[in-house]
Amino acid sequence: MALTSVEFHSGVIDPVGFACRLLRKAYRTGARMLVTAPASTLHEIDRGLWTLGERDFVPHVRLPAASAAVAARTPIWLAEQAGGEDAPSLVINVGAEAPADLDALERLIEIVSADPGEADRGRARWRAYRAAGLAVTHHASGIARG
Repeated sequence: MALTSVEFHSGVIDPVGFACRLLRKAYRTGARMLVTAPASTLHEIDRGLWTLGERDFVPHVRLPAASAAVAARTPIWLAEQAGGEDAPSLVINVGAEAPADLDALERLIEIVSADPGEADRGRARWRAYRAAGLAVTHHASGIARG
């Protein structure tokens, strides 16, 4: 499988809320997704998926805590790094390092917060993807225009 698309959403004011809404939408379409982020952000996303709304349950597991059997039947995986056996090939990255094995992915969505430090790290990932010859799409969010 080859990575077919890289999509950046930058300037996101609430990256956790954005990721949760995106995951809810993906779950409703039957997609399986892997979310990569630092541990503290994964904790916030985990909590956010439980509190989206009383009718909006989004099944998800935290890795590596979940067993392989539970993960196999759960559509949304939360992990600090991409990869792993039978991992979903659709990845949402919320501030983690770029996935090491891009060839194992079908689609990668980068959510980059409005924080200046995170924006710099996002730009570095953008440059790395472009240097690897990947087509990158950009969507600016929450940026005040003058």
